[in-house]
Amino acid sequence: MLKHNLGYPRIGIQRELKKACEAYWSNKIDSNVLFEIGKKIKKENWKNQEKAELDLIPCNDFSFYDHVLDMSLLLGVISESYLSIPMDHNIDLYFSMARGFQKNGWDIKAMEMTKWFNTNYHYIVPEFHKNQKFSIFSNKIFDELEESKKILKSVKKIKPVLIGPISYLFLGKEKEKSFHRMDLIENLVPIYIKIIQKLKDKGVSWIQLDEPILVLDMSEKEKKVFKYAYGEISKFCSGINILLASYFDDMSENISLFQDISVQALHIDLVENSSQLEKLISFFSKKSKMILSLGLINGRNIWKNNYANSIQKIEKAIKFIGEDRIMIAPNCSLLHVPLDIETEKNIHLDIKNRMSFAKQKIYELNDLEKIIKGNKKVLIKNSSLFLSEKSSYIFYDKKIKERATKITEKDIQRDNHFHIRQKKQREKFHFPLFPTTTIGSFPQTREIRSLRNKFRKKELSQEKYDEKIKNFIIDVVKKQEEIDLDILVHGEFERTDMVEYFSDKLKGILSTENGWVQSYGSRCVKPPIIYGDISRIGDMTVEWICFAQSHTKKLMKGMLTGPVTILQWSFVRDDQPIFHTAYQIAWAIREEVLSLERSGIHIIQIDEPALREGLPLKKKYWKFYFNWAIKAFRISSSGVKDETQIHTHMCYSEFNDIFEHIADMDADVITMESSRSKMELLDAFSVFSYPNEIGPGVYDIHSPRIPTVEEIFELIKKASKKISVENIWVNPDCGLKTRKWKEVLISLHNMTKAAKMARNKLINLS
Repeated sequence: MLKHNLGYPRIGIQRELKKACEAYWSNKIDSNVLFEIGKKIKKENWKNQEKAELDLIPCNDFSFYDHVLDMSLLLGVISESYLSIPMDHNIDLYFSMARGFQKNGWDIKAMEMTKWFNTNYHYIVPEFHKNQKFSIFSNKIFDELEESKKILKSVKKIKPVLIGPISYLFLGKEKEKSFHRMDLIENLVPIYIKIIQKLKDKGVSWIQLDEPILVLDMSEKEKKVFKYAYGEISKFCSGINILLASYFDDMSENISLFQDISVQALHIDLVENSSQLEKLISFFSKKSKMILSLGLINGRNIWKNNYANSIQKIEKAIKFIGEDRIMIAPNCSLLHVPLDIETEKNIHLDIKNRMSFAKQKIYELNDLEKIIKGNKKVLIKNSSLFLSEKSSYIFYDKKIKERATKITEKDIQRDNHFHIRQKKQREKFHFPLFPTTTIGSFPQTREIRSLRNKFRKKELSQEKYDEKIKNFIIDVVKKQEEIDLDILVHGEFERTDMVEYFSDKLKGILSTENGWVQSYGSRCVKPPIIYGDISRIGDMTVEWICFAQSHTKKLMKGMLTGPVTILQWSFVRDDQPIFHTAYQIAWAIREEVLSLERSGIHIIQIDEPALREGLPLKKKYWKFYFNWAIKAFRISSSGVKDETQIHTHMCYSEFNDIFEHIADMDADVITMESSRSKMELLDAFSVFSYPNEIGPGVYDIHSPRIPTVEEIFELIKKASKKISVENIWVNPDCGLKTRKWKEVLISLHNMTKAAKMARNKLINLS
């Protein structure tokens, strides 16, 4: 029974990768220093996994920005616009694709970015052209293999990881509408074969090809292409073991694809869906040699594995297939969890003893092997943790549980229909056409981060800290007035993260000290941990937002994070249905919304950027998900008067197929990402007439590039052809926390100028 891992976190224990990349982008270090820091992180990762006695250790799971972008560079899927930029090194080409390039007269936009399946990780979307040619452009995978050979004792332990050809094509987009990207498979497969053969020649005995498309509702075309691709790979890649990995859901509905193709092993996710094991055991019992890899350790959550449950699955598989044909692993890459629980010093022991980060999870595989070999003490110790939790006051609150289940129709309905509310709000607010606002946050400078760090270390009193935060708020209010935005925000300088901030204010949730996880590129987040029943202790945002409102005659927008996003961007307790936890959060947010309204704040934004992300991968589960997710949002938003305007925000996901459900949220205004995808979002309006007001983002904040007045105006004009101009808002794609003030001020000035231009030139469209 082989133990292996699908992928390991790549940011470093102290976020060394983030700091190195940002230093490189700022010209503070050169590429040699950047690469050395990358090598150090990889070395530490490999040594940790070797020490945990894994039989197969992943290689090529490291990335300086994104593993999908790495794949595009490897295969030469690079637009001519990027190749035309004079570059000293491929790493600059790579970063220009991810971040855009605006320098020395060059002005090239970044590639589109979206969510990696139903996770909070973002990937750079490959761009395909008709008759796309592929080649081995980058040597990263081969260089990394040579690095790992110097660190690990045996090359037989090294398992290079690649995104499989079908999933890679699936994750991309056609740049012309005259072809289907799956038709490129005949051009693509020969390059995969060359890569695999080259790895084999370098002594590799196992290679992992990730095909998460297998858990989706695959089209007939995708199935046909899959059979062709792996038929060819099987034919030309003998002598090397191919592990084909699926994860994030059940793949058993597509198991028939393996009837006539030959790969040495198939990995399945038994954390997200354990019911598939029965079907797959039946299939594998007829396949005499194929190995089944069981994904047992949760690579997306931080709770310890319940060994009794995992052992039951392993024993069942061994009984019908045989121990020599079983592998055990986490269900997916450990990219989605923090590195090491031992860096956490302030978590209550009753909670910490139940937690497991990446480093601990690979040792859990060892424990499972020991139990299978007869060591029952390990099992008994593990089982005692789950028994003690059920009697702990830390985890449970009966009153909160009861309230979350007693929801009436009145709790999820506004007093009147949107058209009535809209009329009242227009009479009250007198907004101009194309009203301008931002999504909420403004740049978190080094000064602000230093201030927060001093406060956390108790080097600064609460009084001094509050005074300095208030000064930042006063300054940002003035800046927004100078820019001439119509609706202002307080800047969120008191907040580290839009979810973590609320976790510190709610009972039943905690924040970690070093539980960092990569979201995209150098952007790392610390997902809070929902360990118990959730309730609001007191006002969370009211004081700051009211202070900001007191310093302007313009309207100030209250900023909150919605229940689904708090849920999705946290590590959630796994001992009750997830929607129960969502309702608990929703009631807490509702109380804060009503407190803001009572305090004179009449525009309140409840952000739900993770609504699409939480959507199940299989459409048959969508209805159930939307039932509870929309209900949770409406619990939080429906208690206010008609005149109070509720906004929400969503970003970096595909929304075109879920607009009817977004409409069910009944927010008065919704703002969404759309600039990087050149307003593809608007295609949805051809088939669905969105009834409420909407702000399709006109400024891509995930790139340092500054948009011009003219291009923002063109985006507004494009939106005006699909949406009534009376319902259009003008705003950036997302919050501005990660940007620098210099670029933000110019960009927002350009945005307001473009909105004024639109008021003059597009007025006749109303």
